[in-house]
Amino acid sequence: MITRSTRMTIKDGVAEIVLCQPERGNPFDVQFNRELCDLASETNESPETRAILIRAEGKYFSVGADLKWLGRDRAAMPRLLKEATATLHMAIARFVRGNAPVVVAVHGLCTGGAVALTAMSDFAIAGQSARFYAAYNRIGFVADGAGTHFIPRRVGSRRATEFLLLNETWDADLAAKNGLVNRVVPDDQLEAEARALARQLASGPTFTYGEMKRLLATYTDLPMETQLELEAQAIARCARTDDCWNAIQSMLARKPIEYVGH
Repeated sequence: MITRSTRMTIKDGVAEIVLCQPERGNPFDVQFNRELCDLASETNESPETRAILIRAEGKYFSVGADLKWLGRDRAAMPRLLKEATATLHMAIARFVRGNAPVVVAVHGLCTGGAVALTAMSDFAIAGQSARFYAAYNRIGFVADGAGTHFIPRRVGSRRATEFLLLNETWDADLAAKNGLVNRVVPDDQLEAEARALARQLASGPTFTYGEMKRLLATYTDLPMETQLELEAQAIARCARTDDCWNAIQSMLARKPIEYVGH
């Protein structure tokens, strides 16, 4: 019997994804990556999902790559890595391109690909126990999971280079100071804080969030004129939504705004 690496529940608009192999340290392996990709696809297509919360059970958030799995067969390792990154990378792309904002709640050790997952998220909250360990070049790897895309965007290119090439470990406070996470809370408040933020996001204009996320994903890559046109196209699409029209009418009538997500 194969034990699942993850589980997901959807309640009050929040899809809560839990890394649930604490006895193994919640490693990133082929099974985990496939499950994460499936869940990313499911949340993309679920009209119930208006925000996503990712958290983990156990002592660690994630120890990163499963070295026992990687170390079994030297000749097969390149192929295994291509298979594993195919689903991991698709999961990251679908979380980033989807409408639902992603909140990650990190406690304990967060290593390698889990740091990239943290950087990918729209909001990251760290418990005081969190430690972010680059890890990649310790075993001769480069970053994956869009780590080279999102870590420099969050912390700046100089700090990202130090973190990755010098194989640094940042505690929660340093991660917040450098911009990898939004804020630090006591460990016993981490789940409550993350869920509150996810619920707040789930009550907002979900389609608009998606348009804003996609604009923020391209701002460093495109000429200003191209970004301006993308903004114009996106704001016009937002103008077609019920949320936009109802929000404007509610403000004119001085009534509370209620968003339905489309």
